[in-house]
Amino acid sequence: MELFTILGYIGALLIGVALGLIGGGGSILTLPILVYFFHIGAGDYAPAYSLFIVGITALVGGIQKFRQKLVDIKVFLLFGIPSVVAVYLTRHSLVPSIPDIIHIGDYELSKRLLVMGLFALLMVAASISMIRGKDKEEITVSKKATKYHWVLAEGLVVGTLTGLVGAGGGFLIIPALVKISGLPMKIAVGTSLLIIATKSLLGFVGDIERLTIDWTFILSLSALAIVGIFVGNKLSLRISGDKLKKAFGWFTLAMGLVVLFVELK
Repeated sequence: MELFTILGYIGALLIGVALGLIGGGGSILTLPILVYFFHIGAGDYAPAYSLFIVGITALVGGIQKFRQKLVDIKVFLLFGIPSVVAVYLTRHSLVPSIPDIIHIGDYELSKRLLVMGLFALLMVAASISMIRGKDKEEITVSKKATKYHWVLAEGLVVGTLTGLVGAGGGFLIIPALVKISGLPMKIAVGTSLLIIATKSLLGFVGDIERLTIDWTFILSLSALAIVGIFVGNKLSLRISGDKLKKAFGWFTLAMGLVVLFVELK
């Protein structure tokens, strides 16, 4: 077994740990692991496989958080429904229509660079809001209520963007839930996991019709990630929400810069 393959399977464990610990970050690891370690195509197969692996792992973690009463069902529905619709339509209709080479004047932009570049830029943008944000674990019910229309809009935008790059979207969902809906970090983590699971798995359905899926491969990576999410969930109970938020921001920023460097060098 090649070194990169071994590192890829170790990375699968870390995918689960990241999801269980911070409610996101799974796709931040999954997409680069699939592209760089397993040499899966970034244009179609890597985003599709990422949706399945992150989705099934997040579902297991989300059920754990729900049992621990760390899920806001109302926010889950308000954010999740438009997000699910957007990601499914994006994967089913928009992504297949993007050509492998996009001509912009005299410049040629590959589908891979478009997907990975957008993926990295989204991570950097989301990380800044988390790193610079004020630590705030609680927020009044009245303030939350005034922002629910923004939760709906954010769900639609995040669903479209994450559907395009094949990401679970925790790196965008977590900032939205904390900043816009005002959820405490630990409840945002649990709610994010269920949102990620729902939209990722339904988004993956949009790929099944047009791709030949290697089920043995993605199920093996998913199994390792599920083991990791149990570890991450246990660790999350021992770490404060403020520390999780800052750590998530720095982790996202670092991975975004790494992807940009690799793709643009």
